[in-house]
Amino acid sequence: MSQLPPCPLCGMENTYPDDDNYVCADCGNEWAILAAVEESDERIVKDANGNVLADGDAVVLIKDLKVKGSSITLKQGSKVKSIRLVGGDHEVDCKMDTGNFMLKACYLKKV
Repeated sequence: MSQLPPCPLCGMENTYPDDDNYVCADCGNEWAILAAVEESDERIVKDANGNVLADGDAVVLIKDLKVKGSSITLKQGSKVKSIRLVGGDHEVDCKMDTGNFMLKACYLKKV
C-alpha cells in the first residue's frame, strides 16, 4: 500500500484520496493527485555525507579522481564553486580549472 502525502497547507498526515484529489481531514484543503505525483518525480541528489545538493552549490572532492582517456588527475580537496545537476549516472556537471567534468555525487562533499 502506498503512503499518502501530507497536506501541503497544514502539514498534517490525515489525508485521503477522493476521485482526482487528495483531501486533508484536518483543514479541508484539496489538491490534485497529479500535482503530488509530479512533485515526487523530482530526483534528489545527495553527496557523500548524505547532504542534498542543489544547482549552484559549492562542493569539494573527497578523493583523487583519474580522468578516463587523459593524464589529468582531479586532486582531493579541489573546490568546485558552482555545480549543475543533470540526469544520468554522473549527476553533477561542473567547471574546474582543468576543464568541464561530469562527476558522481558520491565523490563530492558539500561545503
